[in-house]
Amino acid sequence: MNLGCGPTWKVTMTLVEQQRSTVWLARGGLRPTRQRLALAGLLVGDGMDRHVTAESLYAAVGAAGAKVSLATVYNTLRAFCEAGLLNEVVVDGARSYFDTRLDDHPHFYWEDSHQLTDAPAEDLVIAGLPDAPEGMAVSRVDVVIRLKRA
Repeated sequence: MNLGCGPTWKVTMTLVEQQRSTVWLARGGLRPTRQRLALAGLLVGDGMDRHVTAESLYAAVGAAGAKVSLATVYNTLRAFCEAGLLNEVVVDGARSYFDTRLDDHPHFYWEDSHQLTDAPAEDLVIAGLPDAPEGMAVSRVDVVIRLKRA
């Protein structure tokens, strides 16, 4: 199963992929449970950045031979976000993508294929933002550029 960026996933992880996944979970302060390791391995095991939906990750983990429910995938993705390991990018009210790349960068959303990809950050200029309401601070700005065939 291709997760939109990087190779098709295989059933077993190499030692390097396991170590990368374990270190990634530790960076977020998360215990490396079997389910978390399986999902982390698919997300960051090869060191590639990716954008996944819960459904695409669920399909990939099933294809890799791991037994994880869709509810567990959703809950684990939320835990990864809360731990600062992923960013959630909402493209509409019904579709969220989870991004392993944590730096500030814009995205292209390909409306015909429903894929989210990184857009060149060096071409984006944000001249200013409105002041946050009293007692609040801007935590992040998501820029999603929607593309359709001309």
